[in-house]
Amino acid sequence: MSHLLHRPFGTHGKVHEITPALAGWRHVGFSLYRLRAGETASEATGEREVILVMIEGKAAIEGVGRYWGVLGERMSVFEKSPPHCLYLPNGSEWTAKAATDCVIAICSAPGKGSHEARRIGPDGITLTQRGEGSNTRFINNIAMENEDYCDALLVTEVFTPAGNWSSYPSHRHDEDDFPRVTYLEETYYHRIDPADGFGIQRVYTDDRQLDETMAVHDGDVVCVPRGHHPCGAPHGFEMYYLNVMAGPLRKWRFVAAPPVAHLMR
Repeated sequence: MSHLLHRPFGTHGKVHEITPALAGWRHVGFSLYRLRAGETASEATGEREVILVMIEGKAAIEGVGRYWGVLGERMSVFEKSPPHCLYLPNGSEWTAKAATDCVIAICSAPGKGSHEARRIGPDGITLTQRGEGSNTRFINNIAMENEDYCDALLVTEVFTPAGNWSSYPSHRHDEDDFPRVTYLEETYYHRIDPADGFGIQRVYTDDRQLDETMAVHDGDVVCVPRGHHPCGAPHGFEMYYLNVMAGPLRKWRFVAAPPVAHLMR
């Protein structure tokens, strides 16, 4: 199996924990809890800022000494309704108690303490179409560059219809050369509908020194340390992914792969 592909290591409790040390990079962290109603999860953020994303289900959340209420609404991510999220700066603690069975993603990056804790969504998040034809997909921006919520994190959701491509035309953001391109590490948390289906993701550099093509299944995570990273949903299977990006500069600037650069619009 590719070293970039991470299967869940369980079906209950914490099922993903991708640290910078595990991924072999410096910035992005990603973990995921699957909780049953009544169960709790708690963590300290340490030197990292986090965004908690309610993927599915509902949970009562406390953080930075404050009760934020019961967050979450959709029972299936494929309802495509806007997510309920919570940003917490470095030096914080949080606890989530599941009000229903739920799935909670924890997106993290080094924090500077420059932003205060806040709820993100569902208000202000609108499902938006990107691309056309077989490159059509739908975006829920949680905390991208236009949302000044974080020190380093860039987080978004993408829904790719069956038979379509996404993160395409192929592009990379693996150089620290702003404004031409920025260095951003990235994780993809994939969900597939129906859950017994699969998708495809390729991660490759122009010189092919890195060239991995992976079958991704429901619940898998793919790490993108560098290179282009398109993915596709076969006919009959819809694909969702949660993107987490971070790097030295909170700007998303990318360079297209030369063979498909003419497709950029």
